[in-house]
Amino acid sequence: MIEPVLNEAFGTDQMRAAAAAGLATIDVPPIEVTPIHRGNRKQTAIARFERREPVVVQTASTQSQLQTEAALLEKIRQRTVVPVPQVLTTGTHGDATYLLTTYVAGQDLHKQFTTLDSASQCTLANWFGRALAHLHDAFSFEGYGQLTVSDGALSADNADWEPWFRDFAAQALDSLPVAFDPVRNELATLFNDASVDSNSESRLFPWDFRPGNALIVDGSVTAVVDWEAPLATPPALAVAKSQYLVSDWYVDDPEPLRTAFTNGYTDIRTYPTIRPVHRAAAIAASAVDSTGVVTNPHYPPLGRDQAIAFHLNALEAVLHDT
Repeated sequence: MIEPVLNEAFGTDQMRAAAAAGLATIDVPPIEVTPIHRGNRKQTAIARFERREPVVVQTASTQSQLQTEAALLEKIRQRTVVPVPQVLTTGTHGDATYLLTTYVAGQDLHKQFTTLDSASQCTLANWFGRALAHLHDAFSFEGYGQLTVSDGALSADNADWEPWFRDFAAQALDSLPVAFDPVRNELATLFNDASVDSNSESRLFPWDFRPGNALIVDGSVTAVVDWEAPLATPPALAVAKSQYLVSDWYVDDPEPLRTAFTNGYTDIRTYPTIRPVHRAAAIAASAVDSTGVVTNPHYPPLGRDQAIAFHLNALEAVLHDT
């Protein structure tokens, strides 16, 4: 019986049952299951064994969520040089989904980034730019929006980019708390009126492509984890959001990191035209998490008031540039 070691790691009977179903596909039971935070819409833990390598166990309350992530992970491994964990198995149990992947060793880059010298930080920013460009070269789609998987194929259902983007930006704006009211009207005007290419090429938008989801050993990225909720959008939106999370998130002077990120991307493919409306939407979408809580840049993380000021300053800078 493995249920006793799951009690601390998975918070509901449904999630424990799904985790147990996934672990039952392995020939030996775990001796320890340790929870880790990976995304807000799923539960994640490391399962350790006496005589085999650890595995990462993820569960989610919807049947499609982890199946999409599993399909994306397998295709990234097939098509790109971006390091991701190997999928071991995925399936459903009741109304929940489970996903087991290999465990990849490495230090959490979110905790390590601010301890690195500026040259090492620029090297990593360059790596993220190159990696995102590889992903954009490897994945193209006919539609826009949330990616789902059917018969092993990833697709998005929205045929028109502009209305999807306007809705995406409006939802990001609506999710901002009242502390963002000083820029709310200007953002609404920008999101409603700014020119948006109606049918741009659709590429992979990994929602949370940032140092906080990367592991490193000796300064090199060993894996990028947490690929939940991927989207299909034009490259400009994905580049704007990832650059904000990589270049602005941790340092007081982001320009060297922005340049390194841009150079990394352009080493692989042409840099997209990023307009203020792309940057503003990317920052607004990054300022709160999927539960509506304000996100905390830097490490150690800024407090709520400082975090709000951080995001407000970034939004005001974009609005000033328009």
